[in-house]
Amino acid sequence: MPNLDLSSPISLPTEKKIYFASDFHLGAPDFHKSKERERIIIRWLDSIRTDAHSLFLLGDIFDFWFEYKRVIPKGFLYLQSKLIQLLEQGIFVVFFTGNHDLWMFDYFEKELGVPIIRQPISIQINQTWLHIGHGDGLGPGDQTYKFLKKAFVSKFGQKLFSFIHPDIGIFLADSWSRSSRKSNQKKDESFRGKEHEWIYQYCREVEREQHHDYYVFGHRHLPLEIPLSEQSRYYNLGEWITQPHYGVFTNQTFELCSFQN
Repeated sequence: MPNLDLSSPISLPTEKKIYFASDFHLGAPDFHKSKERERIIIRWLDSIRTDAHSLFLLGDIFDFWFEYKRVIPKGFLYLQSKLIQLLEQGIFVVFFTGNHDLWMFDYFEKELGVPIIRQPISIQINQTWLHIGHGDGLGPGDQTYKFLKKAFVSKFGQKLFSFIHPDIGIFLADSWSRSSRKSNQKKDESFRGKEHEWIYQYCREVEREQHHDYYVFGHRHLPLEIPLSEQSRYYNLGEWITQPHYGVFTNQTFELCSFQN
């Protein structure tokens, strides 16, 4: 399987593109709708195979994921099979964890050869700098989630959850996810001004310390393009439940696109 060194500049040929997507939320809200969305995602992945250099999945690909020692969540085989096809074709795949799939451990790395990244990182593509990640818990605000995340990512918290039978644990997590999505739906679908966009505020802080041409994140569930300066822009990739969007980088330019399925 191909391996991409993110610590070194990525040399992107002029005929190739780098694709970005996030917030598939596979598994939500039910089996049938999730399976229909998975088929749409597969069609999109097939459409990018001819010119893709690499694919960055920026979190919340699954609505819930927890890897027990010998058990992983049931389903999503079409997606995993398609990712293997991309890898065998020589396309690099990188997976960032989000707040819904932060309990990914080493299954994807060992079985698929897909690296798992848990924090935002900066990458250089030719002469262009990007800062990318999922986006949860960044910037000011959302203190309750930041507190909960510390518990979720702690070894002690993960160990406690692993003692719960998978059928019960996944049921409880799915129920909590549905409840959280319903309570945050209106907030996620509306733009409340830059001063209330926490990821945007985070990007401003990073930009003060180090220039990046593009900031690309998910989590927000709203496609966004907001200038940070004359030379820098923040993009949010939106979600795939209602309006599939993705990002594409080519010839030193980033573009936010919708997928017409």
